[in-house]
Amino acid sequence: MDLPSVCIIKPERESKGGVNMLEKSFPLACQYPKEWVLEHSYDGLTLLCTESLCQILDLKKGMRILDLGCGKAISSIFLAREFQVEVWAVDKEVSPSSNYQLIKEACLENTIFPLRADAKHLPFAESFFDAILSVDAYSYFGMDERFLPYLLSFLNRSGQIGILDGCFREEIHFDVNLPPYLQDLYWDEEDPWYPVHSPDWWVPFMEKTGLVKVEHCEILPETKDIWDEYIENNRHKPGEQVLIQSLKNDRENLLGLFRLTARKK
Repeated sequence: MDLPSVCIIKPERESKGGVNMLEKSFPLACQYPKEWVLEHSYDGLTLLCTESLCQILDLKKGMRILDLGCGKAISSIFLAREFQVEVWAVDKEVSPSSNYQLIKEACLENTIFPLRADAKHLPFAESFFDAILSVDAYSYFGMDERFLPYLLSFLNRSGQIGILDGCFREEIHFDVNLPPYLQDLYWDEEDPWYPVHSPDWWVPFMEKTGLVKVEHCEILPETKDIWDEYIENNRHKPGEQVLIQSLKNDRENLLGLFRLTARKK
């Protein structure tokens, strides 16, 4: 499957004073124009997070991938272009028509298939996918212990599932253990962090089903650089100020990002 090279412009971003840390860590994501990424993502981190997750996934040309909670589908475009896979871009909120327009602009309409669907009511055949990815979305639909067995029904034997999301570096068992500077974030009406867990919590949560073996579960090595990018990208957005202020006050480094891969038994 040869992907056209002229349909989406991917100039390297100008780097003042040489290559920065993000460009070293995420050379693929940083080729995409920053303005394009910001326009078609919620926080400007989508491609960085997608590349980070792909670094610990076993992706091969021609695989069928489910991008669950794809948002505006730029993660799907990234997957199709960089790994030459077929992607089903599924989101409950974002119009598949608008995603299809973006996909056509990237000349990938024969490779990426946008759908509007609830994660708990997916319209796919059993064992259809080689891998399932969810970037900054899984905690919105996957915290019911019965969800993972359902999701795995769409994954073929020995297929992989990959999750990247926010986390606490240490598990918060009671709100009284929460530092005062994180109280507003923890109980934020728009996007609360009380459903957020530590990487150590995730391993038994996944493996207790007996259906998968967790292969990687760790804090992203580049978490600080990505959070700095988040603050820079969203400093003028009123809806992001609670998290931004929490990050600025987080001297204990409790706020993190984690990535996880598990393989179906």
